[in-house]
Amino acid sequence: MAAMKVASTFNQNVDEIANSVAQSNDTVEKVEEDEYDCKERVLQKYFLQEWNIVKSILDDIVSLGRVSDLSSAYKIRSIMDKYQEEGQLLEPYLESIVSPLMFIIRSKIIDLGTESDEVLEVVKPVCIIIYTLVTVCGYKAVTKFFPHQVSDLELAVSLLEKCHTSNATTSLRHESTGEMEAKCVVLLWLSILVLVPFDISSVDTSIANTDHLKRDEPPPLVLRILEFSKDYLSDAGPMRTISGLLLSRLLTRPDMLKAFTSFTDWTHEVLSSSSDNALDHFRLLGAVEALAAIFKAGSRNVLLNVVPIVWNDISVLMKSSVAGRSPLLRKYLVKLTQRIGLVCLPYRYLSWHYKGRVKSLGQDVLTDGAESEADKKSSDIEKSMDNEEDEDMDVPEIVEENIEVLLNGLKDTDTVVRWSAAKGIGRVTSRLTLSLSDEVLSSVLELFSPREGDGSWHGGCLALAELARRGLLLPISLPKVVNVVTKALHYDVRRGPHSVGAHVRDAAAYVCWAFGRAYTHTDMRNVLDQLAPHLRAAAAAFQENVGRQGDYPHGIDIVSTADYFALSSRLNSYLNVAVSIAKYEGYLCPFVDDLLLSKICHWDKGLRELAAKALSALVNYDPEHFANSVLDLVIPSTLSTDLCTRHGATLAAAEVVSALHQCNHILSKARLYRGKGGEIMRAAVSRFIECASLACIPLSDKIKRSLFDTLNENLRHPNTQIQIAAVDALKHFVSAYLQPINGKGTLDITSKYVAQLSDSNVAVRRGSALALGILPYEFLAKRWKDIISKLSRSCEIEENSEDRDAEARVNAVKGLVAVCETLTSSQTAMSMHSGEDDMPLFLLIKNEAVKSLFKALDDYSVDNRGDVGSWVREAAMDALERCTYILCRRDAIDFQSEMESLHVLEHDAIKKTQVNPLFDAELAVNFIGGLLKQAVEKMDKIREVAAKVLERILYNKTIFVPFIPYREKLEEIIPNDGDLKWGVPTFSYPRFVQLLQISCYSRYLLSGLVIAIGGLQESLSKVSLAAFLEYLQVNKSEDLDLRVSRELNLSTDMLWILQEYRKCDRVITPTMKTIEILFSKKFFLNMEAHTGVFWAGVLDSLKVELRACKDFTKLYSGIALLGYIASLSEPMINMQAFSHLLSFVGHRYPKIRKTSAEQVYLVLLQNENLLPESLMEKALEIASETCWEGDLEEAKQRRIELYELAGLDPGPLLKAASNASKRDVEKKQRVYDENASYSALVESSGF
Repeated sequence: MAAMKVASTFNQNVDEIANSVAQSNDTVEKVEEDEYDCKERVLQKYFLQEWNIVKSILDDIVSLGRVSDLSSAYKIRSIMDKYQEEGQLLEPYLESIVSPLMFIIRSKIIDLGTESDEVLEVVKPVCIIIYTLVTVCGYKAVTKFFPHQVSDLELAVSLLEKCHTSNATTSLRHESTGEMEAKCVVLLWLSILVLVPFDISSVDTSIANTDHLKRDEPPPLVLRILEFSKDYLSDAGPMRTISGLLLSRLLTRPDMLKAFTSFTDWTHEVLSSSSDNALDHFRLLGAVEALAAIFKAGSRNVLLNVVPIVWNDISVLMKSSVAGRSPLLRKYLVKLTQRIGLVCLPYRYLSWHYKGRVKSLGQDVLTDGAESEADKKSSDIEKSMDNEEDEDMDVPEIVEENIEVLLNGLKDTDTVVRWSAAKGIGRVTSRLTLSLSDEVLSSVLELFSPREGDGSWHGGCLALAELARRGLLLPISLPKVVNVVTKALHYDVRRGPHSVGAHVRDAAAYVCWAFGRAYTHTDMRNVLDQLAPHLRAAAAAFQENVGRQGDYPHGIDIVSTADYFALSSRLNSYLNVAVSIAKYEGYLCPFVDDLLLSKICHWDKGLRELAAKALSALVNYDPEHFANSVLDLVIPSTLSTDLCTRHGATLAAAEVVSALHQCNHILSKARLYRGKGGEIMRAAVSRFIECASLACIPLSDKIKRSLFDTLNENLRHPNTQIQIAAVDALKHFVSAYLQPINGKGTLDITSKYVAQLSDSNVAVRRGSALALGILPYEFLAKRWKDIISKLSRSCEIEENSEDRDAEARVNAVKGLVAVCETLTSSQTAMSMHSGEDDMPLFLLIKNEAVKSLFKALDDYSVDNRGDVGSWVREAAMDALERCTYILCRRDAIDFQSEMESLHVLEHDAIKKTQVNPLFDAELAVNFIGGLLKQAVEKMDKIREVAAKVLERILYNKTIFVPFIPYREKLEEIIPNDGDLKWGVPTFSYPRFVQLLQISCYSRYLLSGLVIAIGGLQESLSKVSLAAFLEYLQVNKSEDLDLRVSRELNLSTDMLWILQEYRKCDRVITPTMKTIEILFSKKFFLNMEAHTGVFWAGVLDSLKVELRACKDFTKLYSGIALLGYIASLSEPMINMQAFSHLLSFVGHRYPKIRKTSAEQVYLVLLQNENLLPESLMEKALEIASETCWEGDLEEAKQRRIELYELAGLDPGPLLKAASNASKRDVEKKQRVYDENASYSALVESSGF
């Protein structure tokens, strides 16, 4: 349907563009006007934009006589593939492309001969281009330009034989070298050449060398073609279909009767001996497909002789398990069945066919009614005259079996089979009598039984559309057909978590589209009223009926509004298109009725919500109807026993009430709340309460308490969406119904929510934090200290691991900043008029709230969902930004009061005159530094949020944020452009690494940057590392001392990170990886006296981090760093690193022992000063030849030997542990078998 609609629209657009182009050039010369008036030339100029590229490549190919570079063929293929959906755009170019390419193939065969391998090297790349055109435009359009001289037949057969014997190197399309394409093109060429109007034996030159050729035996040339074609019928690719086409044209020739009989015998063997073998299955597909093609092209007199045999074979095959498992085989069998039926029924012109279809779109509308009646009368007379003759028609028994198979095919599980069966029903019925066609129609209508599945409904719709298109569905049958089509337009059956019916509704719309094209306005007039309300959901069918029938109110306007693309989005269809159409008379009530009766009770929750919003959007057209009729229908449905109906009705009531309030329509007493259902109802009930609160509907105290209790229950629910809906409703409910009188009633509500912040139920903590955030000032004023302190503590990670919940901390952060804004906005306004001191509130925000938010900014909690701490960090960044504005706004008020006495207006003087600002320099550094750290970490979303917050802080026009160090540099790196893609690593990292040169930000940046460089995301690691190295590397124009200075600062910050995040693997492991990478790039080696200090600090950290470590990644990075340090020329440091490295060759994990030994070997090769020259060879031999992944005790003994060779004391503890371990192992071997337990097996493997 979609392709049909696009093609129809496209053809109209082509004609319109061609006409407009022709009309826009009236002032041009006559020659140009003639050119633009030609549609093909317009297409050539305006549609294939790459024609110049294609033509230049083709000119090179033609001039060279071959494709010199295979990439040029791929280039043309990539261009043509873009026109796959609209191949007709290429048809004006086909002759200029195909003819020269086929000339190259033909000439090369003649010049080089088929014996040469060079001919395939020329043919294959050319065939890639030709076959691409076949796939885009279809073989019929392309083969018209193939050469078809009689002498070419033997050339093509020889070329096919050459291609057949060559083996394809690969089957991948993007690596294709043309084997498959060459075979397909040659087969298509042969399908044209076998149609030569001469006896093929007169063309075959090999007959002259054959002495024993019988009279009826096919020529050798034909036998060769048959042999190749049979082989290709077993192919899984396109050669199978093309071979069937070739055989259908070859075997249906008058001089190929013997070959045809031989082939049918072969197909009988194939169809009778089906098996589960893959090759046999493809051969079976090819045989059936070839027979279907032959029965389409062959002579009826010849085919009737083989019908019984073929029909018996396919009847058995249709019932076999092989066909049950293969939809494609069933499709071919159905196609062959209908072809057999057409062969058995001779073509004859039947006068009872409907002849209402006209070529002009407006001709049927303008036809006079009296003339139509006369036509009807004459038609009836003709029918009565011919009916007797038609009834005498002898229908073979095999046709009845064929129709039965086709009707069963309409109920098949696969769409391709149903579609083929529907077309077969239409074709076979076109050769039946009127009475038999009525029987077929009755059988089709039986498919629409409620007992039948969706496949039967879909196949029945397709069959009805085919009957209508072919004029086989008479107007007298339309009423009973329209009844089932109307039901099909609304077919929707729920199956588990989804529904089935979209394909049925689409097919029903296709039937309506066929009605519009097939019948005149006079014949459709009686069913239009019945069909019209249901067609508004089908754009193509509605458009077709408006254009051809013309009796739809505001039809043209609706077609313009509800086009194919506007209806492609369900959201846009319900909320925009439907609302626009409803303004026309006669359309509002059907829309509302459909929403109320079908959509708000739909099984799909999203559709129910969308239907409720659509009802809200329609209220404005007739508020009285919605207030008096719609609500009366919806409100009782809220008490329905069906959950879907109850949920949808509650949502609809809420949205309608809210829309009526916006229309200033006053609602009288209404029982708007009578209960709620299960979990799915909670969000709907909350939305209902929100809308009722917005409308300020008068409620009794009892109902208020009931609604408030409902919201509190929903706040405790673990579902996030339900909690959010409850919070939104509570915000409006409190302001509408719970406003305190003289301060009464507020303390209990606030105290309850504050107490619930420490509840053991995490869902209660989440909801309470959000609830506190939406309470008005009056509810917070008396306990603001407790509220802020309690929320601040709730933002931090809980001490008890069992109580930890990321969502609770996120909600606490959101609630905290909302409470601060509520208190400060109201308190500041009041204090400005009353003189009340509000400084303690702001100091509490600075000292407790902001401090807690900074801790939340360092929340890296992880659970089975991943980095859940990122949710807290994201919320904390937003909260810190808002708290910054709160403090800066208060500072600005103090500064303004001070400046008024001094008559100074410049806001930059804040830094000079304000002694103790709330937002000071320390706070600014911590805030900006924390944001910069998040801006260079591993998560794209967090980087985007951090950069956006920085941008708003720097360029806020309402509130100036002071005391930001190096503000000009920050503004240079972060411009005021909201469209920048900060989440893209290649854009953000090169900018932010420039801030490493600023000392107050470098540690923040580096602590986030090392996580990206040393993280697990390879792509992110590459981008961040490249930006980091580019910053560190000094350009030729820069001083070399600058690099030393950068490395010195970097090394100091690295040591700070190692100390600050000690034993924190999340940071330490990627930091170690980063140091390892930098060392491999020759950094940290030329810092003069600081070099030793840095590596000593790294070594001290490694000793702490690697002690009792079980993390393989961390161990690998640490061992690599020990190897690098041991390779240095620093005498004391390298020996300590080497000693520590040797300790790992006796590690309990075999892989760690092996990795450590490899590092030892490399260190010994690189640093010759570690061991005397006489002992170096012995140490290298131990390191390289010992099986370090083998026995642990042997590895420990070899480790002691290496210690002794290096002159290092392994220590008495090491020896004692080695001896004790050896004794324990011997004791265990005496008592237990080494594989006596699973733990022993795991231990022996080193894990």
